[in-house]
Amino acid sequence: MADIRMQPVDSEPILASWRVGLGHDTHRLEPGLRLIIGGIAIPHEKGFVAHSDGDVLLHAITDALLGAAALGDIGEWFPDTDPRYQGADSSVFLREAVRMIEERGWRVGNLDCTVFAQRPKLSPFKQLMATRIADLLGVAASDVNVKAKTGERVGPVGHEESIDASAVVLLARR
Repeated sequence: MADIRMQPVDSEPILASWRVGLGHDTHRLEPGLRLIIGGIAIPHEKGFVAHSDGDVLLHAITDALLGAAALGDIGEWFPDTDPRYQGADSSVFLREAVRMIEERGWRVGNLDCTVFAQRPKLSPFKQLMATRIADLLGVAASDVNVKAKTGERVGPVGHEESIDASAVVLLARR
C-alpha cells in the first residue's frame, strides 16, 4: 500500500487560521456578598466567595481566550494569591487576555457561553451581559451569545451553593 501521509511542501510551519478555546469557572455562594455575572451586578441575597469579584462568566471567558491562544489559564496570569487582585473587577482580567491574544495576531470571532444558576433567574440579564462582554472583547454584540440554565435542583448549582459558567470562543488570525 502506498504511503499517503501528507508531506510538507516547504519548511515553513503551517499557521492555523482558527483556534477554539474552552473555559469554565465555579464559585461558591454565601449570603450578603455581591453577585456580578458577565460584568453586570445582579440583585440577589447571595454573592460569590472569591479573591476577585468572582465573576464566573468573565473568568470562564478569560480562560477560553487564554486556552485558544495556548497561553495557559487565568490562575497562571492572575493568581488568587496575589494581593493586587483582591476584590478586582474581573473585566481587568478579560481585557488583559484580549490584549495578549491580539498581540499574538488573533482576534475574537465569536463567543458562546452558559451560566448555570438555580437562582436568581438570569433571563432578564442575558442581553445586558452579552452587550457588556462584546464591549470588553471589542466585537459586535451579535458575536456574543449568553445562555442561562438551572441546576434542576441537583448538585451544588441546583442546591444554590454555587454558580458555574462555561465558555467557548473562536479566535481568527488577524
